[in-house]
Amino acid sequence: MKILYKKKKIEVSARKVSKFGKFSGLMFKTKNSENLLFEFKKETKMQIHSFFVFFNFLAIWLDKKNRVVDFKKVNPFTPKISPNKSFSRLIEIPFNNKNKKIIRFFVGKKI
Repeated sequence: MKILYKKKKIEVSARKVSKFGKFSGLMFKTKNSENLLFEFKKETKMQIHSFFVFFNFLAIWLDKKNRVVDFKKVNPFTPKISPNKSFSRLIEIPFNNKNKKIIRFFVGKKI
């Protein structure tokens, strides 16, 4: 899927999670796991956490048109991570070599 950030587009591949997947996300997975896409029927400002996620990941919150409304680098075992605005989609991107281009696009070269 293509997402838009500051008038630039980047391609991000992600697997849509099931209803159960919305509860577990990247918990108990390895940093080489695939990127996860969470879709919501209504806009929300739901918080996430990174309990039982043993690696850093990038959380990217999107609106219905795949425009970035917020993003944050998330450290392991963080209790509350909130976007600044409402969102319709969330992508969780593990910090790994496969995602280096995406991470640098958002975070910069200092990861």
